[in-house]
Amino acid sequence: VQLQASGGGLVQTGGSLRLSCAASERTFSRYAMGWFRQAPGKEREIVAAISGSVIYYADSVKGRFTISRDNAENTVYLQMNSLKPEDTAVYYCAAKFGFGLGHARREYDYWGQGTLVTVSS
Repeated sequence: VQLQASGGGLVQTGGSLRLSCAASERTFSRYAMGWFRQAPGKEREIVAAISGSVIYYADSVKGRFTISRDNAENTVYLQMNSLKPEDTAVYYCAAKFGFGLGHARREYDYWGQGTLVTVSS
C-alpha cells in the first residue's frame, strides 16, 4: 500500500488546514487509517484514527480536528481547525490492515511520507 499525504503548510494561530492522504490500495475500506504527528525532538504520536464508523482522537485535538474517509476515493482526511503553535509537526498518515482501531505506531503497517504543518504565533 502506498500512501501520499498532502495539504500541509504555514498557517497562523487559529487558522485551518485540511490534510489528505491518498492510498493506492483498492481494498482501502478494509484498512483502519490513522494520522500521527512528530514535532522536532519529540516522539511520533497519534492524532486521530478511523476504522469503519469508529473514530479516535487524542485529547490534545478533540473538538478541533476531524478525521474522515472517502472509501470511493481511497482517501482519508484530517480537517484541522483552531490551530495552535503546539500543533506544529510533520503529519503522517498510516494504514493498518483490519478493522480494529490502532493507537500505537507499531500497529500500523504502511506509512505516508509526511507533510509539514507549521502554525505561527
